[in-house]
Amino acid sequence: MNKTRFRLLVFFMSLSLLGIILVQLYWVNSSLKKNDEQFKYHIQQVLARVATQMQRLEAEEFYKVYLKYKDSTGNVPTRTDMIRLYDMQAMGQSRRPIIYSQQVTRELDDAFFDKEKFDAYVTRKAGKAASDSLIVNNETETDVERVLSFQKDVFLKDFRRHNDLENWLTKDRLREVISTELKQNGVDTPFEFGVFNEGIPTKINSGNLSSEPKPIVHKLFDAGSDYNGYRLFIGFPKKQQYIVSSIFGITMLSIVFTLIIIIAYLSAINQLIKQKNISEIKTDFINNMTHEFKTPIATINLALDAIKNPKIFNDKERVQYYLQMIREENKRMHSQVENVLQISRLDKKELDIAKDAADVNDVLEHAIEHVRLIIEARQGTLTRHFDAARTTVLLNDMHFTNVIVNILDNAIKYSPDEPVIDIYTENIKDFILIKIRDHGLGMGKNTQKRIFEKFYREHTGDRHDVKGHGLGLAYVKRIIDDHNCHIYVESEKGKGSTFIIKMPLIN
Repeated sequence: MNKTRFRLLVFFMSLSLLGIILVQLYWVNSSLKKNDEQFKYHIQQVLARVATQMQRLEAEEFYKVYLKYKDSTGNVPTRTDMIRLYDMQAMGQSRRPIIYSQQVTRELDDAFFDKEKFDAYVTRKAGKAASDSLIVNNETETDVERVLSFQKDVFLKDFRRHNDLENWLTKDRLREVISTELKQNGVDTPFEFGVFNEGIPTKINSGNLSSEPKPIVHKLFDAGSDYNGYRLFIGFPKKQQYIVSSIFGITMLSIVFTLIIIIAYLSAINQLIKQKNISEIKTDFINNMTHEFKTPIATINLALDAIKNPKIFNDKERVQYYLQMIREENKRMHSQVENVLQISRLDKKELDIAKDAADVNDVLEHAIEHVRLIIEARQGTLTRHFDAARTTVLLNDMHFTNVIVNILDNAIKYSPDEPVIDIYTENIKDFILIKIRDHGLGMGKNTQKRIFEKFYREHTGDRHDVKGHGLGLAYVKRIIDDHNCHIYVESEKGKGSTFIIKMPLIN
């Protein structure tokens, strides 16, 4: 995948993810607005029921006054009696008088305020409704219910004119009515309320009504009533939390799934970047391996061609020289192939690594012997600092020797001048530390993090004198892990590197 296609892929994936997140935010915002409108509408319905309850309470309060008068006098009070009871003047003469027959009026009074009498009255009158008549505004009326409703309205109007709402309604009573209606309609959240008369607050309030969030307003009584100016204001301090809680479950699911998508997206991008880097590294590896094989093969061909020359064929020393060259180049190719095979086996967990008790110093000496000639050829030095008193560990001699040889080989390759190498051993509690220090090129922080990755090699700019495939230290890390040991690297650019191996001792 080229860089342009990769960038386009990342761009469109990022754009899609951003779109998903924005859609989720829009959905949540729309749901909150919709639920807020539904909440207001629902509360208006609840307040309508509260208003109905207020009218019932008003009738009950009037009936208490009515019964009190009736019980104290022994007579059924007329409208005039009730007005006198309110200590007010009689009704004005602006309306035409309403004239009732005395018998019917008294029966209507009893029937309206006594359910049993009302039922008996309706039953008695039903059979002869056509013959009975009431004189209302000098007109004949046979509809009993209409007359009764009229009686009720007249008495209640008088009650309202002579009794303010605050005289018979308390804040505790109103709170109880509102709370009951809210619970019956499934609204379980704290509320504050207040009753206003023509915009002026009354003493019927909870005491904590606030303008934020904006209260919901509803008439307490029907239009045309003497209580028409009264408005009930109700506020919900935790309305936002209540609305959010209504979509909390689905919102949390949406957030969880969105986070899963984000994590999967980031993981996919990370894997794509890794695969892209691995692809580039493998391409470099194939190119380097081809170059590494091409050189020894060419050298071997030249040596064979030289041996075929009759002048050289009879010269034993020259033949031995070319044969040694062929052997070294062949050994070099074999070593490269063996590294690749060992890494492959380690990846597949097919490499059988048997471990036995061994002396670390002996393994180190054996590894040093492998690179001694190379160090001498470059006029370098290797100094031993074997300070560990306890050196017996459990290891595989061949593979661990290869580990040390690979580290030493790196120290030699990345020393531009004569290689100067120091090897230290020391005991820390039940462990032995092996430190291999060089004074070569060193490495940066990013390289230190990736030094043990397969195929990874640090870019050396225009320098092409350091050969390799990025397999040596990957092999080292796999073997060290298999031995339940730890390996670290300390390095600074231009000041060399130190590889530290921490191994458990055999008690």
